[in-house]
Amino acid sequence: MAVRLPRPHRFDLYVALAGLLGGLLLWGLGLAARPADEEIVLLDGEWWILLPLVVTAGCETLRRAMPRTALLVGWAALTVDTITQGNLLTVLMFTDLVYAAVLYGPPATARRVPWIAGLMTVAGTVVPVAVWRRPEALLIGVVIGLVAFMPAATGWIVRNHRDAAEAARLRAEQTALLAEMDRAQAVVSERARMARELHDMVANHLSAIAIHSTAALSLDDPDTSKQALGVIRENSVEGLAEMRRLIGILRDSSDDTEPSAAPTLDGLGALVDGARTNGLDVTLDADHGDTLPAPVELAAYRIVQESLTNALKHACPGRVTVALRQADGSLGIAVTSPYGDRGQPSAPGSGAGLVGMRERVALLGGTFEAGPESSGRGKIWSVNATLPVTEGEFA
Repeated sequence: MAVRLPRPHRFDLYVALAGLLGGLLLWGLGLAARPADEEIVLLDGEWWILLPLVVTAGCETLRRAMPRTALLVGWAALTVDTITQGNLLTVLMFTDLVYAAVLYGPPATARRVPWIAGLMTVAGTVVPVAVWRRPEALLIGVVIGLVAFMPAATGWIVRNHRDAAEAARLRAEQTALLAEMDRAQAVVSERARMARELHDMVANHLSAIAIHSTAALSLDDPDTSKQALGVIRENSVEGLAEMRRLIGILRDSSDDTEPSAAPTLDGLGALVDGARTNGLDVTLDADHGDTLPAPVELAAYRIVQESLTNALKHACPGRVTVALRQADGSLGIAVTSPYGDRGQPSAPGSGAGLVGMRERVALLGGTFEAGPESSGRGKIWSVNATLPVTEGEFA
């Protein structure tokens, strides 16, 4: 299977071409880095200069695609260049290979190259001075530092800045993603809350209207029809008031749009009286403290309200009991109603009421159960909820 070499970056091709043309220009002008009679020149002749120049230019095409390979081959080409008359562009292109190896190479290469270049610079400074004991020998270390260590250090600094910028960008994207998720969750939670409020506030009144309007249409009795129409009107007015309260919650509080206070357990008596007006036989037994957290009072009120609505639509004739007890840091709610083979409900239902009650209790960290049970009064439908009344348990 043939191995495909990485495709060179376009900018790298431009760098290689510029370096090659510049080197050829210096070669054509006869501008070598060292005179031909210098002792270090072992490969005499102008044509030897072209070999490391061409190889280094070829390495420049791989400075981004294969930075480590390009650096190693470029190092070999620079070694050959040092025993010829030399070309300044070969040295400049090698410094770029060192820089690219640190900037684009793997993390291990980026860490090692500066250390190796630094050690070579120190060795190139100390060893010649110790051997030759001449101040001019310090120039060897200076040249190695300029050719190897400075490009490596520059690449390391640029890489750190680039990595920091990339990390900041990723953090910004993650923050934006989390903010969007929080926003979406907040929207879903608010929609669910408003759905619960709308259902609990309006369902009771609309159920009563549906039941009494059916009675008014089916019975040919003026007194009964008049009584049913009175109940319908009362529930319509109350439902309209609840809708206005909900609209007031949705809108900014100002003048005539200021929302009414949320219902509390003090309104259970009026709620039960309304259920009795709608034809339910309800008994209320409430024993709770005077100071309950507002979320607990609202949830308890809505649970009782929805339970009475379900009893109005589904319960068989008989007594409906509502009991509230506060003990051991929690408020217990129990609503029971006769349950049997009644047939079709007196008003249609969607099942959203039980879901809403369960959600309200879950939000406060309580427990909720609803279903048929057997009792001394026969089969009953029982709703039981326990709400913690300590702020820290659900705040």
